[in-house]
Amino acid sequence: MMPPDQRSANLSVFDDATRALVRLSAVVTVGDEGDVRDALAAAVTDIPALWTEELLLQTYLFAGFPRSLNAMREWRRIHPAVESPFTPGETQAAARADGEETCAVVYGSMYRRLRDNVRALHPLLDERMVVDGYGMILSRPQLDLGRRELCIVAACAASGQDRQLHSHLHGARNAGVALDVIDAAVDDVATLLSPERAKTVRLLWARVRGK
Repeated sequence: MMPPDQRSANLSVFDDATRALVRLSAVVTVGDEGDVRDALAAAVTDIPALWTEELLLQTYLFAGFPRSLNAMREWRRIHPAVESPFTPGETQAAARADGEETCAVVYGSMYRRLRDNVRALHPLLDERMVVDGYGMILSRPQLDLGRRELCIVAACAASGQDRQLHSHLHGARNAGVALDVIDAAVDDVATLLSPERAKTVRLLWARVRGK
């Protein structure tokens, strides 16, 4: 469970480790095997190991299990497992409560509409989003929610998922990430994208930022 103060703690500096983490998120999401291997090798010295672990865990939510598994396999070749508490016996009710709280922070005033819309698509999608995604993974205290949201922004920017990018740009703000930090993250991720894609991402952030 993520402590309440970490769900909306302010992130006011885009430090080097955070920059490297956000770039790693984009690479793990869309990079080829060599790109991922090189990025993870650099992560050993550039990023706290626990942050890398948490990023690779949450990657399955935004890039699928194959990429998450393959990236974790590459990571294990160069770094042993980091102590990261997990209680398999955690009740679904506890995970749901954590997930609802974290999801509500990310979506703010749009939270109820999100839940209604996803439930209308399929109730099981809503359940898995809240219990597994926001509860079991994104509520873990080993990485703060602000950095998690910046990593999600990078993943969605790199993979062209603009609906989710829009939501998580708002989510980064709602999680307490300073506007100039999001500016810096968007600009940095843009250097990994094609010029056309970078322009789209910057325009989308400009619209979100102006609201």
